[in-house]
Amino acid sequence: MTTQPIQTIDELTTTLQQQLMREDLTALAATVAPLPAAELFDILERMTSRQRAVIFRLLPKDSAVAVFDLLDPSLQSDLLEGMHDAEVARLFEELDPDDRAWLLEEVPAALATRLLRDLPEDERALTATLLGYKQGSVGRRMTPEYVSVREHATVGVAMQRVRERLDDAETVYTIPVLDNARRVVGVVSLRDLIRAEDSVEIADIMQKAHTAPASDSDESVARRCAELALLAMPIVDSEGRLVGMLTIDDAVRILEFEESEDAARQGGTEPLRRPYFSTPVRTLVRSRVVWLLVLAIGATLTVQVLSVFEATLEQVTVLALFVPLLIGTGGNTGNQAATTITRALALGDVRPKDIFRVLTRELRTGAMLGLLLGTLGFAIATIVYSMDIGLVIGLTLLAVCTVAAAVGGCMPLLARAVKVDPAVFSNPFISTFVDATGLIIYFMIARTILGL
Repeated sequence: MTTQPIQTIDELTTTLQQQLMREDLTALAATVAPLPAAELFDILERMTSRQRAVIFRLLPKDSAVAVFDLLDPSLQSDLLEGMHDAEVARLFEELDPDDRAWLLEEVPAALATRLLRDLPEDERALTATLLGYKQGSVGRRMTPEYVSVREHATVGVAMQRVRERLDDAETVYTIPVLDNARRVVGVVSLRDLIRAEDSVEIADIMQKAHTAPASDSDESVARRCAELALLAMPIVDSEGRLVGMLTIDDAVRILEFEESEDAARQGGTEPLRRPYFSTPVRTLVRSRVVWLLVLAIGATLTVQVLSVFEATLEQVTVLALFVPLLIGTGGNTGNQAATTITRALALGDVRPKDIFRVLTRELRTGAMLGLLLGTLGFAIATIVYSMDIGLVIGLTLLAVCTVAAAVGGCMPLLARAVKVDPAVFSNPFISTFVDATGLIIYFMIARTILGL
């Protein structure tokens, strides 16, 4: 008996693409049928929209539902637009309510209305409840399908409730404990229930509950859930009554989404919101061109500064040789500080009210970096040119690093204070600002020391 060699994801992708090119649908269906949902998910992310649609239609019913649940909402939206109403309704109904809320934010308004209309009444009510919360709040990301238990119930009663809800509850591993007013008074884990005797009261084995208001930011609650290593966190209304649960998989998904957005904007581009290979080239261009235009306009500041000090450059042409070094060092220093503070903001390590503490620390950090780099620049420029040039370069590096670190550290805090994404104010804008400021500092120091 011979066994087929195990293929890697790359090899499977190549095989499927070749079968698509040959339009060999029989072989294509035979290849994808035995694949687990996780592998199909990895493969579909690498495909074009047309290839993905063809493969998805050939999947067995159960595999199609499992794979659809794993896909990003943007890819789910692409697939739905090319399907018949019956297929769309079936896939949408199979999703959990919180996943439906994600998807409805991606699809056109007309399709969203049709999807909600075709849901069974009870599922439509659950989904509508989530959509009633503000976009960006954790209320939109929680699941209303959970198991809860009263504090004076017994373990036996709780286990019976778990068994009854196994098929429709999204999570049963963390069970919120409620009082008679449905306020959360604790949580109990499934492990503790299994360990305890049936006659034991839940109040005797429950633990402290970490809860979050449904109106809070989904990112802040997701980060708290991850930091506390919780499998699920109870979400409550303004009076502390339970309204849903944020599961750890949804928390990770939220954090991945937010960090991808921050990373994109720090690099001067808009987030793609979908896998790279699934993104059309025109979308890649659109995500980058606006930022490039903004930065190009900002770079005119640098050109204007150079034109103002053109006479100085004509008198000492050697100064022009150090311009790339100085503006590059200033930009890198500012970007380092901005990235550090943006990350600290996301983690909750610093807040906008800490701006003066951050400014003090970054001034000291920038000055120490500037002193180290300036000393090195002074030594090299003195050996190659003259002591005067070395002094100009050394002092400029000291000043530029100090200013850049201070600006880079404060910009994200100012952005957060005015309710703007800190990543927007990070690397691209800081580089442009520091370039112009650094050149002004450079030429002012040069004029003073060289007597120009």
